[in-house]
Amino acid sequence: MPGFQYSARDLKGQPVAGQLEAADLAAAANTLRERGLIPVAINPLAESKGATWFSWQAKVGLDELIIFSRQMYSLNKAGIPIIRAISSLLESARSVAMQRVLTDVLEQLQNGRNLSTAMAAHPQVFNRLIISMVHVGENTGRLDEAFMQLSFYFEQEQETRKQIKQASRYPTMVLIALLVAVVIMNLFVIPQFAAMFSRFNAELPWSTKVLLASSGFFTAYWPYLLFSSVVLVFWWRHYLQTAAGKLWWGRIKLRLPLVGDIINRATLGRFARSFGMMLKAGVPITTALNLVAEAVDNDHLGELIREMRRNIERGESLYRVAQQSGIFTPLVLQMLSVGEETGQMDEMLTEVAGFYEREVGFDLKSLTSKIEPILIAIVAAMVLILALGIFTPMWDMLDAYKGR
Repeated sequence: MPGFQYSARDLKGQPVAGQLEAADLAAAANTLRERGLIPVAINPLAESKGATWFSWQAKVGLDELIIFSRQMYSLNKAGIPIIRAISSLLESARSVAMQRVLTDVLEQLQNGRNLSTAMAAHPQVFNRLIISMVHVGENTGRLDEAFMQLSFYFEQEQETRKQIKQASRYPTMVLIALLVAVVIMNLFVIPQFAAMFSRFNAELPWSTKVLLASSGFFTAYWPYLLFSSVVLVFWWRHYLQTAAGKLWWGRIKLRLPLVGDIINRATLGRFARSFGMMLKAGVPITTALNLVAEAVDNDHLGELIREMRRNIERGESLYRVAQQSGIFTPLVLQMLSVGEETGQMDEMLTEVAGFYEREVGFDLKSLTSKIEPILIAIVAAMVLILALGIFTPMWDMLDAYKGR
C-alpha cells in the first residue's frame, strides 16, 4: 500500500507531522480526519527500489512490542509521566532498532507532540491499529488500559505464531532433506551408476532411463537451474509486495490443502480479537473495521471487511453485513447477532476470537499427523523409483553374467 508524508493540525491547532499508509490521497485525508487531524499537506513518499527487493533494516520483534506494552501499562498505571516513562524504556531497550524508535518518540514528545502522533511516525513498528488504540486511550484518559489490551493482543498473536511454527517445523525439515537428497543423488550418485551401465551396454528399464535423464539434465544445467531459482525467489518476493500480488496470495492461502482452513480461521480470530479490542476502547465501528482490515494481514479478507464497512455506512446492521460477507460460520454469526442485540458486541467478539483460537490450536496439534502420511508416501515413491532404477539393471546384468 502506498505511503504518504503528511502535515496537519490537531483540534487545538498544534502542528502535527508524520507518515501513514493509504490506498490514495483521498483515503489518507479520511484517515487523518478520523484521527481528529486537519490535513494541511499530503505528499506521496518516494519508494526505494532497493527496499522493494530487500529489507535490510532491523525490525522490532513481537516480543519487544509485548514488553513495551506491558511496561507502558505498568508505568502509566503508576502515574509516571509519559516522557519519563519513555526515557526509562529507552534505557532498558534490548535492540538497536527499538532504541532508535524510542529515541525519536522521546524527541517528538519533548517537542510537544502527543504519544500517538510520535508513534505514528514509525509505521514499520506501530501499525494503525496500535496508533488508534493509543490515540483513544489518550483522549479518554485510559492509556494504561489501552496498553494492557495491546499487550494481551500481542501475546495471543505470538502464541498463534509459535503454534504455526511448531506445526510446520517437521514438514519443512523433511522437505528440505528430500530436496538436498535429490540434488546429491542427481549430481554425484547416479552419474557413477550411469558410467557403469554404459560400459556393459545393457538394455535399461524405463525407471533407469528416467533416473539417467534426470541426472543428465541436472548435471548439464545445474548453474542455470540455480540462477533461475534465485531469480524466481526475488521475483516472487517483489510480486508479493505489489497490490495485485498481495490480493492474489491472500486468496490462494485460504485455498491451500490442509492448511488453508487453518489460516482462514486464524485470520478470522485475529479479526475478532482486534475488532473487539477496538470497540471496547470506544473506536467507532466503521473506523474500527477500516483499521482491522489492515490488521488481519490478508488483503483478500481485508477487502471483504472493507466491503462490510461500506455496507454499514449505507445503514445495514453488523450481523447482516457479516452474513453477506460469507466468511463467518453460522455459530459465529449467531454470537454476533446476540452481541448486537444486547449491546455487548466487544464481549461477543472476544468469545468469537477465543472460539477460533481454540479451533486453530487443536488443528495445529493434529496437523503433523495429517501431513506425515503424505511425506511418507513421497519418500516411499522416491525410494521405489531409485531402487527400480538402480537395482533392476544390476540384477539383469548379474543374470546375464551367470548365464555365461
